[in-house]
Amino acid sequence: MGLSYEFMPIDPSAVIAPTAVVSSDANIGPGVRIGEFCVIEPDAVVGAHCVLDPYVYIKRWTTLGERNEIGAGTVLGTDPLDKNFAGDRSYLHIGNDNKIREHFTISRGTPPESVTEIGDGNFIMTSGHIAHNCKIGSQTVIASCVLLGGYVEIEDQAFLSGGVLVHQYSRVGRLAMVSGNTRVNLDAPPFFTFAGFQIGAKGLNLMGLKRAGFKAPDVSILKRAYQLLYRSSLKLEEALKRIEVELPTSETLHLVSFIRGSRRGICRE
Repeated sequence: MGLSYEFMPIDPSAVIAPTAVVSSDANIGPGVRIGEFCVIEPDAVVGAHCVLDPYVYIKRWTTLGERNEIGAGTVLGTDPLDKNFAGDRSYLHIGNDNKIREHFTISRGTPPESVTEIGDGNFIMTSGHIAHNCKIGSQTVIASCVLLGGYVEIEDQAFLSGGVLVHQYSRVGRLAMVSGNTRVNLDAPPFFTFAGFQIGAKGLNLMGLKRAGFKAPDVSILKRAYQLLYRSSLKLEEALKRIEVELPTSETLHLVSFIRGSRRGICRE
């Protein structure tokens, strides 16, 4: 994500509420606004023009890029909810232009020097949790009360609806949409929609693809790929080979690569 900050004092243009507690060993960039009763620990970095609502807690070894908006009561860089955590230094890296709303928690990594990563331009809603060592891409939507277990990966532009639960080590692909209250315990391939307490594939994410600028011919190719994966009698590897040969686009090849890289297996219809 290109986050690199040399040590700097609290920038004189930052506006800090009188009740906030900001360590002199924190790095606070220009134009930052820090609300009442916020706490920022040593070795935390808050990039330029971030806005922290009241009662935000930024723990040490957390780095925020620029122009992030953090809602009241949010805690960033919490110790992992992991019995194996021994207290070693690890990190939370958050990119630029993210909105993280009220009462959300995000943990740093469990192994020493490991990282939890959040990309750019994400909209993360209220009252949820992103666990240790997760990797969140860019331009995702993570709705209220979503809970992500450790080492979860969410690719760019994915949409997780309210109350989604993602089991540790599971992955959700690019431009996938997961319906509310779905339990994701298998990988959810890119470009498709998923629903049901036991997650199942339901077709293409047509709305997401349209919003992302996909044209009708591109959608038709992805629809054919979906049919080969889920509506044919082909074994998985045979379906993937046919997609590679018959439907070779950057999106379908990413779909094939995602599925071949699955350790937990992909969900079925």
